[in-house]
Amino acid sequence: MRKNFGTKTWLYPMPVFIVAAYDEAGKPNAMNAAWGGIYTDNMVGICLSEGHKTTQNILATKAFTVSMATADHVAACDYLGLVSGNKEPEKMEKSGLHTVKSEFVNAPVIEELPMTLECELVSYDPESCHMVGRIVNISADEKILNEEGAIDPALLKPITYDPIHHKYLIIGEEVGKAFSDGKKLK
Repeated sequence: MRKNFGTKTWLYPMPVFIVAAYDEAGKPNAMNAAWGGIYTDNMVGICLSEGHKTTQNILATKAFTVSMATADHVAACDYLGLVSGNKEPEKMEKSGLHTVKSEFVNAPVIEELPMTLECELVSYDPESCHMVGRIVNISADEKILNEEGAIDPALLKPITYDPIHHKYLIIGEEVGKAFSDGKKLK
């Protein structure tokens, strides 16, 4: 038997993205965002309301980065979601995270978060809060690469948000081979 819950914003896994952008003066800001994902082959879509400082920065500079929040930096990533850049101008400094400028877009890369999508703004709809960015580059710290030079999720240790229990969960255990395991059912 199934239990009905009605309309909720529940989905598993719900990624924990850290979205960062510069303001018009070049000061970095970042926020924790859970409603987003890959939109098309080279696009990311995220739901960000217009009132966020980070959203205002993206609209002004037309660029942003999206980093995967990781188990190693849960507290700092959570802080970025608890504190508004509109109210705390030293938000990034207080988070303990550090940024460098992306080589590909006018947006900050957070040094402590080892995987980052570097994006150009494509569109934003203030009514639906839907933002689309073109992925120009994905950068990854070598410490999360496997022997073949690919990103290893076990080394990245990305977290997801549990919207029901308000917890962060880690991803990483392999349970099968994509585009392979289903072939035995043909």
